[in-house]
Amino acid sequence: SSPGLLLLTSFLLHVKEDHASPTRLVCDNRLIQKYILEAKDMEKRVGQCQALPVLSCPVVLPLVDFSLQQWKSKSNETKRREILCDLALLVGAATGALGQVSEECGARQLSHLYQHANSFFLLLQTFSWEAGHWELSCSPHSMEQTHITSVFLTYRQLVQGKLRFFFHDLAKVLCK
Repeated sequence: SSPGLLLLTSFLLHVKEDHASPTRLVCDNRLIQKYILEAKDMEKRVGQCQALPVLSCPVVLPLVDFSLQQWKSKSNETKRREILCDLALLVGAATGALGQVSEECGARQLSHLYQHANSFFLLLQTFSWEAGHWELSCSPHSMEQTHITSVFLTYRQLVQGKLRFFFHDLAKVLCK
């Protein structure tokens, strides 16, 4: 079974209908730890692939480092939107890199990363604290990269950083 589909299913099975929030993911710290380990594992596996090409057309990656102090001052909705912007760039980068990699090992790992990042992206779109239709309007800080491993590094940093802290913040609200 596809890990991305499994991830999305686990999210959707634990969404509360009244708040549309993924309480199990947020309230069970073991799940985010599992996704961090998977991100590390994908990064390690792509590093073991032989002859990864340098991308002839660079991919645009979000800059996902952040100041914890600034992060704490943001609303959950602002954090969610920021992560959505980062994930949108990552999904696009994985797609762009996948189109340039014919080597099987690298392509397989990029496909896994795409599935995981896209599952988080779809999940975070399902819940919002602001009324009305949400549009992805972002001007995230980004950089161009020609190394496939940079895509994996960025994804791991996003899951280990912003996503983990975001879920920790949500747990304070949702897990009583």
